[in-house]
Amino acid sequence: MKFTKIITSLAIAGLVLVSCKKEEDKSLAVARGEKTETPKEHKPIAAENVQTASFTIEGMTCAMGCAKTIEKELTNLDGVEKAAVDFDKKTATVTFDKTIQNPESLTKVVQETGDGKTYKVSNMKS
Repeated sequence: MKFTKIITSLAIAGLVLVSCKKEEDKSLAVARGEKTETPKEHKPIAAENVQTASFTIEGMTCAMGCAKTIEKELTNLDGVEKAAVDFDKKTATVTFDKTIQNPESLTKVVQETGDGKTYKVSNMKS
């Protein structure tokens, strides 16, 4: 019986330590002066201004580094409601406010991500 109580106590203590880890990491980052990203809130787009663009992105070498970075850059643009980059298909689909963004500005952001030479946009359809 005593052995069971010890095991249970250790299990509970372990869960408490693991469950608090994310909050601790965030506070450590703030204490070190690092940026902690909060998701950008997007204003709703008037129905008549909604436009969607789909295009191919050449030069991506990985899903987490390349595709997610490009997706984040597009999502953080003013007037962009949603951006999705598919590494396997080498495509991106972006829903945006056509009074704020346009296909050319989306192309420019993708091509300037990274070193400015790695990613190439083609087959733009809007």
